[in-house]
Amino acid sequence: MPNCAVAARQSRSTRYRTTRIHLPKRKCPLELIADAPHIPPRRNARSPVLTRDRKHTLWQRFTRMLRYRLVIPLKRSRHAPEHTARGVMIGVGWAMTPTVGIQMPIVFANWVITRKLFNWDFHLVNGLAWTWLSNIFTLPPLYYLFFMTGQFMLGRFDDLAGYEVFLKLIDGWQNVSLSDWEATSGWFSTILKGPGAAMIVGCIPWAILSGWVSYIWSLAFVRRYRARKAAARQKA
Repeated sequence: MPNCAVAARQSRSTRYRTTRIHLPKRKCPLELIADAPHIPPRRNARSPVLTRDRKHTLWQRFTRMLRYRLVIPLKRSRHAPEHTARGVMIGVGWAMTPTVGIQMPIVFANWVITRKLFNWDFHLVNGLAWTWLSNIFTLPPLYYLFFMTGQFMLGRFDDLAGYEVFLKLIDGWQNVSLSDWEATSGWFSTILKGPGAAMIVGCIPWAILSGWVSYIWSLAFVRRYRARKAAARQKA
């Protein structure tokens, strides 16, 4: 009889016994990323994939920056072609002056004055962008061109400095401090007595010529681009 009671208890215990399920050990997110298969990037015909191994030279990066800052705004402008071309003309005209560092404020002041007083408007964004023609790469040869032109226009044929001598003059001119009023007045006197006067005079014909050429080119460029875009839209 006791044996029957023990057997009954054992049968009841086995009846309600649960089976243990051994689950796999969870992995941390880093292990999941490491075990994930490599999926190659999708290539697009219009925008090719730029891998990290691809390297651009300094000149390629510079030309690409100029394209995005100068050419792309011309294509995206929604104003009339003449309005956009006037902005390029103003920007290039001020870029061909020895005013690197303050050209963008000058263009903005020009835009405000001509718009309020003379009712003459131009594309401000393109005007600001095209002042980038005078930059760290083009500044020394441009300033030398202004200086030599100014020397000829002022009749200083006996004071035609070479390019290396001119660079030394420019270095000394730019190292003048502007901490107080006396230094500022000394800086302006250095401009008038040194190469600054010749550069101011010599930049005038180049600014006028460059502004006129840039207006004709940008006007033709915008019109041609919009005509091609309209023709492609009609074909589609």
